[in-house]
Amino acid sequence: MTYADTICAIATPSGEGGIGIIRLSGAQALPIATRIFQPHRAGAVRSHRVRYGRIVDPDSGAVVDEALLTYMRAPHSFTCEDVIELSCHGGAMPVQRTLALALA
Repeated sequence: MTYADTICAIATPSGEGGIGIIRLSGAQALPIATRIFQPHRAGAVRSHRVRYGRIVDPDSGAVVDEALLTYMRAPHSFTCEDVIELSCHGGAMPVQRTLALALA
């Protein structure tokens, strides 16, 4: 890993909860997120705004879950990099599946 790598990780504790968050940080955060997130309404992703949509497998088109996408453009994030938070339903399946799609 280098400091230029984009990282993806689950940001909420394991177990059952109402919301699970997958955080992406780095230069490829937005391209990765836009590959797997399908917004409910068309329009550009804007920094520090929340978008509602769905997590979708780009290969099969299968919907994984409904989700919220929050984008914090560099340098105005806690890592000073582009940061995406994908907030989906809690529980193992949607969180693990969303992470797997982000890492694919």
